[in-house]
Amino acid sequence: MPKVTLHVDGKKVEQQVKDNANLVVLAGIRQLPELKYGCGMGRCTKCTCVVISGGEDLAPPNWKEEKMLGDKVNEGYRLTCQLTIQKDIEISQENISVKPPKKTTAAITK
Repeated sequence: MPKVTLHVDGKKVEQQVKDNANLVVLAGIRQLPELKYGCGMGRCTKCTCVVISGGEDLAPPNWKEEKMLGDKVNEGYRLTCQLTIQKDIEISQENISVKPPKKTTAAITK
């Protein structure tokens, strides 16, 4: 069983999880209550983390992560709601403030 190490709110939380676990699902059922999250679908960026170690064992960022995080994915930022955990990982949600990209609306002219 993989171990998740989470740095959040000045604490270090360690939790064993089942193979192929999604951290936001675990947070939602109170098995990882310290994890910060919002929508759970990759739209709000509230679950953004920085991967400290173990990122090489994750699938590459998907289109939702690339859209919501932009260039930050190249700096190790990920959306925990989009991660499937298969091996040990260490992540941080300390001092992260990523805002979703602004929606652009096309002007309608008559």
